[in-house]
Amino acid sequence: MKFLSVATLVLCHASAGLVLHAGQNSRPNVVVIYTDDQGYGDASCLNTEAKFQTSNIDRLAREGMTFTDGHCSDTVCTPSRYGLLTGRYSWRTELKRGVFGAERKCLIEDGRVTLATLLRDNGYATGMVGKWHLGMDFPGTNAKTRDWSQPVLNMPLDKGFDYFWGIPASMNYGVLAWFDGRHAAVPPTLFTRKKPNAIAIDDYRIMPPYEDTAVRPNDLEVAPDFVDSECLTRFTDKAIDWVQGKAEAARDGNPFFLYLPYTSPHKPVIPIDRFKGKSEAGAYGDFMLETDWHIGRLLQLLDDERLADNTLVFFSSDNGPERTFAERIERFAHHSAGPYREGKRSIYEGGHRVPFIVRWPSRVKPGSRCDVPVCQTDLLATLAEIHATELPADAGEDSISFLPSLMGQMHKRPAVIHHAVNGRLAVRDGRWKLVMQWRNKPQELYDLETDPMEANDVRASHDDVAARLQQTITDIVRNGRSSPGANQENDVDWWSDLAWLKQ
Repeated sequence: MKFLSVATLVLCHASAGLVLHAGQNSRPNVVVIYTDDQGYGDASCLNTEAKFQTSNIDRLAREGMTFTDGHCSDTVCTPSRYGLLTGRYSWRTELKRGVFGAERKCLIEDGRVTLATLLRDNGYATGMVGKWHLGMDFPGTNAKTRDWSQPVLNMPLDKGFDYFWGIPASMNYGVLAWFDGRHAAVPPTLFTRKKPNAIAIDDYRIMPPYEDTAVRPNDLEVAPDFVDSECLTRFTDKAIDWVQGKAEAARDGNPFFLYLPYTSPHKPVIPIDRFKGKSEAGAYGDFMLETDWHIGRLLQLLDDERLADNTLVFFSSDNGPERTFAERIERFAHHSAGPYREGKRSIYEGGHRVPFIVRWPSRVKPGSRCDVPVCQTDLLATLAEIHATELPADAGEDSISFLPSLMGQMHKRPAVIHHAVNGRLAVRDGRWKLVMQWRNKPQELYDLETDPMEANDVRASHDDVAARLQQTITDIVRNGRSSPGANQENDVDWWSDLAWLKQ
């Protein structure tokens, strides 16, 4: 397999003339495109033997900087989205394992700085279109007590976004409707459940017919007009409409921020007809082709509106590929996780090493690459530095600006913490990755420079490295932050996954 690897890349190269000084930029528009369960090997620019070509993602890489050692802050939906938007590891919150359903108190507490509040306070119009999955407060406590004439609370419009159009969470959690702001145009007053999806591996559908009453205790609330396969088209249409409405103001120096979290290639795997059978990786590959096409629609809009040059586009995924990646290897010889071990939910590289690309034509050298480890939590500090804005002590606790690397002057990134769905932690510092003891599992140590597939645990022969990394993760946990600044409090003092620390 031919994947872009650390050994084949030049460190963060770009022309010296691109150095950005505070106050000399013209406030770029910012677009964050966030796919769902897309692995490192699901971008053909990172996997030359992919069984489909992601031409528009490849375009972003060709016209921007590819971070080959880029990581989501967790290995499943909710905590990764929290880390991306707040610059803080989600394991510092009440959420230690798993994900949220559609309905519960938002994980982002009131008053916390987010990408949206940072940019709003710097004069940006802020819009979100897509999947939220951080908790919402719906009217009523259950389907029997709903009053959909009342507004939804504790949701994107309360976390810095001026505009929201999308769905509350992954489709398997229900309360499915097209929410426009605080209301659904067609309320989710019907019921359904997962239905078989014959075209994909171990998959389901959310599609009519729906029932007037619940048949099973865990039936999903759904709107009469909701169909799962319409998500990508509706999201992209709404995103394009919103950006078009901001284009003239943006050209006049009043920028916008668009957060576009797609629902693909997360289950249900449901490519529309024009893409069925177009890849060599089954329905999953077809679905990635559709996803890439919608990304291209948005990039074309930026070109058409003469916005591309001063728009920073950040592209990444919330975690590695779903477990179906193993059968795709057998059936199609397509490696969704690239050369990395395991996938979604896992503490190993396949769980959290993801596509991580930044395009900003007026500033970033086309086709540049960087192999410094970076985390999605770092986007907040990067945007703050672009705007010469100092984050308060209780914001972006795990956010380190990678702007120097974008400008061709390699930045230094302190240790990155990884977190699995079961709560297990790991610490990455340079070439070394220490997977912490958890329940009855001992520590594991990997040299990612010589063993990126994590095939050889060298813990027994490197006591000194393990001791140093254990102290590093201990300090990061106890200090409430990994970025410079005053120590902060975690939301919980101690929890059982910190097996190496005494309560």
